[in-house]
Amino acid sequence: MRMFKPTSLRDHVKVIAAAAALVLGACQWAESSDRAESVDSGDLVPTAALPAPRTVFVHLFEWKWTDVAKECETFLGPKGFAAVQISPAAEHRKAPGNPWWQRYQPVSYRVESRSGTRAEFLNMVQRCKAVGVDIYADAIINHMASGDGIGIAGSPYQHYAYPGIYQNQDFHHCAGDGDIHDYQNRAEVQGCELVDLADLVTDSAYVRGKIAGYLQDLASLGVAGFRFDAAKHVPAADVANILSRVSGTPYVFQEVIDLGGEPITAGEYFATGDVTEFKHSSEIGRVFKTGNLAWLRTFGPTWGMMASDKAVVFTDNHDNQRGHGGGGTVVTHKDGQLYNLANIFMLAWPYGYPQVMSSYAFTNPDAGPPADANGNTRGPWATGTLNCGTEWVCEHRRRQIGNMVAFHNVTQAAFSVSNWWDNGANQISFSRGNLGFVAINKEGGTLSRTFTTGLPAGVYCDVIHGDFNGTTCSGPTVTVSSTGTATFSVAAMDAVALHGNAKVGGTPTQIAVGFEANATTVWGQNVFVVGNTAALGNWNPASAVALSSAAYPLWRATVNLAASSTVEYKYIKRDGAGAVVWESGANRVLAVPASGSVQLHDTFRN
Repeated sequence: MRMFKPTSLRDHVKVIAAAAALVLGACQWAESSDRAESVDSGDLVPTAALPAPRTVFVHLFEWKWTDVAKECETFLGPKGFAAVQISPAAEHRKAPGNPWWQRYQPVSYRVESRSGTRAEFLNMVQRCKAVGVDIYADAIINHMASGDGIGIAGSPYQHYAYPGIYQNQDFHHCAGDGDIHDYQNRAEVQGCELVDLADLVTDSAYVRGKIAGYLQDLASLGVAGFRFDAAKHVPAADVANILSRVSGTPYVFQEVIDLGGEPITAGEYFATGDVTEFKHSSEIGRVFKTGNLAWLRTFGPTWGMMASDKAVVFTDNHDNQRGHGGGGTVVTHKDGQLYNLANIFMLAWPYGYPQVMSSYAFTNPDAGPPADANGNTRGPWATGTLNCGTEWVCEHRRRQIGNMVAFHNVTQAAFSVSNWWDNGANQISFSRGNLGFVAINKEGGTLSRTFTTGLPAGVYCDVIHGDFNGTTCSGPTVTVSSTGTATFSVAAMDAVALHGNAKVGGTPTQIAVGFEANATTVWGQNVFVVGNTAALGNWNPASAVALSSAAYPLWRATVNLAASSTVEYKYIKRDGAGAVVWESGANRVLAVPASGSVQLHDTFRN
């Protein structure tokens, strides 16, 4: 189920991109040190608690497939994430010490890795889709592994010889050590090796077919999109040809590190998908570490970044948090509260398709994830209880970050900034139409002020410090007056965020859940779904929801359930006399997401 992200980011922002460009690039700003301005670009959007699209994805770096599935069900689906970027799925090199980078050295296209088996991979995709979360596979299309050895799934290989896939003629062979040394030389960058990694001849029909076959295999397992690693090292025409061989319309984004000054640019790859905007990461880091937040009032294309509808953006990723790929000024989880503030800004600001990073702890930049004696990942759910905060950082689960996903989803309809205010230094605030408001204080003292929020009158949950459960807030609330103003006291190095789907005392957002049960029946029996909520009959078989048998043996019905709720349910068979047959096993559990819809595919358990 594709909850929001279609084949390309440009498909869903093409209508609002022009307005965003005007807002971020053509507005005139006052020069006073204490200023408030409106840069609204159109009609306001109603603030009723509407189902919101899914507009943010997360990189669960080096997570096991079983743990990704569990995380989709327990957190990502309910929080409204659109997708998970996973680590490469192909069989990879097993290097001494099991470093992280061995995942980026494939030795075969078998879907077997230290994250798990092919069967576990398929199960992960299906379970995540069931709660509205897509899987984006990180795909290595530029090269194969260096050296000689045996892959993690037992496949033997030699440099330039990968049995059943590639031989010597399928690789570039440059003079000297064969590596790239001059990044001003296009031919060298796209025809020589990245540090001894066997560089594929991607203009070969044979090589293109093999790569496309691997991508097609992943698509057949339900993968919804791909990140093309090291795309800059593959000519854009080769990427286009490979994709032309893959059926369907997967979402594609490409890693092109373009910080300026090199002949290969991000724009060359716009025709084949979205592109990673590394300038976003480096500039976010520069401003939050050494600059003034007031500078951010025009953040976006006017800073030399690509158009919003082409950009995948992030505060940090697995490469630059280790000092690679434009690292240096990057803000990471090691920067504590500063990192939270940077992510709050990214998820509040209308630019690009945001990717949230989720890391494991490291001191050695080469270190791989927590692992067992065989080098297989020991994930955060390994013991059945989530292990976040020690071995696994799990930045996406920090309230300041996780709750801003709903803010981004809700405010997507108002893809502009209004009511901007700053103090000329490191205190800022702004609205997203009449759908959201955020204030960020990166100074040493409290920010106390009455702000124009743009929001309708009411009581709102401060989602930075509390969780909204549909009608109530677990943390502090803010009252917005009839004129749209509210008084805040934002602590030092802290923030406040309000949005229209976190209004206290309102009607909970309803999510359409499609129930489908594969069940055979005898004459007179029908199939129903019953559960622990009034919408599902409160476990009373007489009040259960009837399913339609129009596609027998599939029985179907759609039920509206409260957003962000946890529902237990079972299927039953009931005849005209009232006799009930319950399916066997434990209660089924559904984590209803914060937005979008859900389609279930179950089989009646006898």
